[in-house]
Amino acid sequence: MKIVTRSGLMALAVALAGIAPAHAQYPARAIRFIVPFPAGSANDQVARFIQPQMSAALGQQVVIDNRAGAAGNLGAEIAAKSPPDGYTLMVGNIAHAVSATLYSKLGYDLVRDFAPVTLLASGSFTLAVHPSLPARSVKELIAFAKKRPGEINVATAGAALRLSAKMLDSMAGIKTTEITYKSTPQAVTAVVSGEASLGFPATSAAIPHARTGKLRALAVTGAQRSPMAPDVPTVAESGVSGYEVTTWYGLMVPAGTPKEIIARLHAAAASALGHPEVKKRFATSDLEPAGSTPEQFGAFVRSEIAKWGKVIKESGMTAD
Repeated sequence: MKIVTRSGLMALAVALAGIAPAHAQYPARAIRFIVPFPAGSANDQVARFIQPQMSAALGQQVVIDNRAGAAGNLGAEIAAKSPPDGYTLMVGNIAHAVSATLYSKLGYDLVRDFAPVTLLASGSFTLAVHPSLPARSVKELIAFAKKRPGEINVATAGAALRLSAKMLDSMAGIKTTEITYKSTPQAVTAVVSGEASLGFPATSAAIPHARTGKLRALAVTGAQRSPMAPDVPTVAESGVSGYEVTTWYGLMVPAGTPKEIIARLHAAAASALGHPEVKKRFATSDLEPAGSTPEQFGAFVRSEIAKWGKVIKESGMTAD
């Protein structure tokens, strides 16, 4: 019978530790949050809202890495091609679901190349008009647009806002003229200045202007009224039945990331979303902390791709 000495047991323990799964010690260093949009964007804000609490829950620094470009697709491609080790995360949003159909060629596949962690938050846009437009409700807007097809200029920026406008045209039976801007703030400024008559700014951006009379908020695009403006009806309530555009933000990691690491990240994100300070920050941006299981978020992403794919094909919208 072979006797194993104490020194031998120690050597064996060291050897086993050396071949233990990397995720057993996860996280052992800083974690990178890729934000595929510029600093100050809604995506960036969501990442920064949860950053401190995620860092505290994981016991490691969480670093924001803004990789803007190509409507969010540049950062998504970088994230998709990163090692699936839990040290690179991406805050994706509705734009990525839209891009899945809008672009004929992408350097990544949102379903194949990413593993879902959790839905983080959702919010709405606001159908807002310049005060010079003689419409105080969605019904009045539609009536005015039908009498003057193509005369109403709509300021858009990014695929989600473009689709919001095209859905309204299609479902209300009207024709507007789209003016595309490079950024959402530019599109908002265009409506405030009267350069465009109509726009779909984030509710958090529209309501302050509406309160000062610079914009007229006709309706919000979500399924529910916004707590920030409970007196403003939804588009569906206003007569366009079935109209709903909800912006959303979710946490994703490269496909192949170990399930144990995804579970750890999911728990950290859930902890962050439940923190009072995080809830407060989301509320000031008219965002509702969401939370979901990875499976629920994955199913949601697939449903969003299908939903917007149908709208894009029916509208004939292109990436140009």
